[in-house]
Amino acid sequence: MLKLQAESNVPTDFGEFRMMAFSENEKDWMPHMALIAKNTDLTKPVNVRIHSECITGEVFHSQKCECGQQLNSAMKYMQENGGLIIYLRQEGRNIGIINKLKAYALQEKGLDTVQANLELGLPADDRDFGIAIEMLEKLNVKSLNLMTNNPEKIQIIKNSKIKFNSRIPLQIKSNDASASYLKTKKDFFGHLLDDENPE
Repeated sequence: MLKLQAESNVPTDFGEFRMMAFSENEKDWMPHMALIAKNTDLTKPVNVRIHSECITGEVFHSQKCECGQQLNSAMKYMQENGGLIIYLRQEGRNIGIINKLKAYALQEKGLDTVQANLELGLPADDRDFGIAIEMLEKLNVKSLNLMTNNPEKIQIIKNSKIKFNSRIPLQIKSNDASASYLKTKKDFFGHLLDDENPE
């Protein structure tokens, strides 16, 4: 069972967030995080982004995915409109950075992101969004507007006790390096992306 282990106000380039670390063990160096924008009222319908860790995109600005840009856009949106981000430590759809780099190497040989994972004997997507539900319940969120393109996240909320009100799209324009990745998201996972992006 997750517990709130620590929290603090943290100023960022986008504004101040209340950052909260959740884990089962207080000595866990990789806790899941909740970032609550200043002046967010959790008793009302809350704008929520469930975001999975992506060190390549967020820290090293990889152009193979749009994860870093999505996180930045979400932080900006939550500061302007109120809301929170659930940041799950599930790197590479929860296969970890080492396997993610192995999958990247296979992609260089022509496999798409799903084919590369399967070639490594890994699931196409091994993330557990139930963790996000547990965190939202601990924050007493009763109703939300979900910022996502992923229909699985929408269904997870609808299957929980939390009321799903609406979807907030979060689409980032593709580039030459990310076009195939986004096409796989749309074609294989059914992500709600505009037809013209990706092509």
